Amino acid sequence: MPKLILSMDGLVLKEVILKKERTTIGRKADNDIQIDNLAISGHHAVIVCILNDAFMEDLNSTNGTYVNGQQVKKHVLKNHDVIELGKYRLKFLVDAAPSGMGSFDLIDTGTVNTIGRPEVGSLSGAERAQSSTQVFPPEALEQTGGVTPSELPAGAIQVLSGANAGRELALTKSLTTLGKPGTQVAVITRRPHGYYITHVEGASFPMVNGRTLDAQAHRLEDHDIIEIAGIKMEFFLRP
Repeated sequence: MPKLILSMDGLVLKEVILKKERTTIGRKADNDIQIDNLAISGHHAVIVCILNDAFMEDLNSTNGTYVNGQQVKKHVLKNHDVIELGKYRLKFLVDAAPSGMGSFDLIDTGTVNTIGRPEVGSLSGAERAQSSTQVFPPEALEQTGGVTPSELPAGAIQVLSGANAGRELALTKSLTTLGKPGTQVAVITRRPHGYYITHVEGASFPMVNGRTLDAQAHRLEDHDIIEIAGIKMEFFLRP
């Protein structure tokens, strides 16, 4: 189970097990993790957890939220990431996942079509990891109820462009992140009432059926065409 180690100036203050789906952080007493310091906003940030995967969002705080020294608005947390709120540090830790069941899935979907950029097949392993479009585990930004996820039709995406056109990825996890880190990242959330895509990272937003999305979660329909980081994919529901 993921946890946070809260510290300040190198002194560990407390350990927080992330048992809830949503864990709020802020100065006010109604937060799950209260940090009574004027540098911290009343409701500063929230962490959404699905099993060992976690997604952090800054709640428009005054002084911002930093992860590993970089200011972020939304961020998929990885083991040993350090969240910085003013002088306070929250180290994110997860138990080691069983072999073959890591927190992140990866599918090579080719590089962004840029003049002079090589295709994925011609890259070394290290270069491929940096330039390929990646698929990580999504957030659930709201409590779910009613129909259980197992009753949903099984969703999947098929890559339509790039070196791996034709490959399919089943959306079996609650949270699947698609994109190229540093360029454009989005998450597909499997909720009880359907599949939703939400923008996470990058100056440009993903497109669905040729229309640029906004910051709100967008429900996907069967055979929608998604474009993320220059790669086109088709979302579909299996019969």
